[in-house]
Amino acid sequence: MATAKKETVKKPAKAAGDKPAAKPRAKKSAAVEVTRLRIKVKAYEHKVLDASVKQILDTALRYDAKVAGPIPLPTEIKKYTVNRSTFVYKDAREQFEMRIHKRLIDILDPSPKVIEALTNLSLPSGVTIDVKMA
Repeated sequence: MATAKKETVKKPAKAAGDKPAAKPRAKKSAAVEVTRLRIKVKAYEHKVLDASVKQILDTALRYDAKVAGPIPLPTEIKKYTVNRSTFVYKDAREQFEMRIHKRLIDILDPSPKVIEALTNLSLPSGVTIDVKMA
């Protein structure tokens, strides 16, 4: 059995001033980045939440803003387990839960009038709002 020898090809050594070949970059489009208001609304009661979301949408649409949503997000459920009695009867327990309902609204390219109208909006108690400008 004859074994074939593999020939190794050496690459030429790089000179000190050589730079690696530049990768072609994708051309950036001239489109301007879209600004948006991202509004997250949370509440314990879904009826109050839906009413406040409707109020936000009506206000935004009154000023001809582009609106995406409301998008229902997963309901967060917090469960608490407590003993029914103290010291004894450990097997007798009660479970309580709190449900936090969430909605997401995006307002695309909001005008200053829309932002001012949304800040002056009065919503019912128990509704939490997080507004982010992106």
